Amino acid sequence: MRKWLGIAFAVIVADHLTKWWVSSTLDYQELIPVLPFFSLVLVHNTGAAFSFLADAGGWQRWFFIAVGVVATVIIVRLLKRHAHEPRLAFSLALVLGGALGNVIDRVVLGHVVDFLYFHYRGFAWPAFNVADSAISVGAALLIWDSLRGKPAAAGQP
Repeated sequence: MRKWLGIAFAVIVADHLTKWWVSSTLDYQELIPVLPFFSLVLVHNTGAAFSFLADAGGWQRWFFIAVGVVATVIIVRLLKRHAHEPRLAFSLALVLGGALGNVIDRVVLGHVVDFLYFHYRGFAWPAFNVADSAISVGAALLIWDSLRGKPAAAGQP
């Protein structure tokens, strides 16, 4: 269990170090091109993914904090139950670290700091952060793990 909580903690640390660096380096909404399709930009998201409910008037902050806390409790319980299943536990640890990284932003700042911005010609993906990446990768691995199923026990077809 410690190993999985350590991975979640590493995600939180990486998330907050990168958010701190971007926040101390860029001005709000300043865009720095890195590659033709990727830029760094400092934005604040008061909503959820893709700024969902960002203009809801403020109640969404507490709602998303509550959702993050409930998700944390559920994920920690799942981690305890499945700590011996590396693929599943790793996926859960990524989601846990990402969720807590963004909850910490909401509690401390009132918004989530986003800064990774992918774009190409007229298409642009909303800015996101390390925590969002960990949640997305963890969720994708959870789906992949569920599609693969459990390995059959020795001697079982």
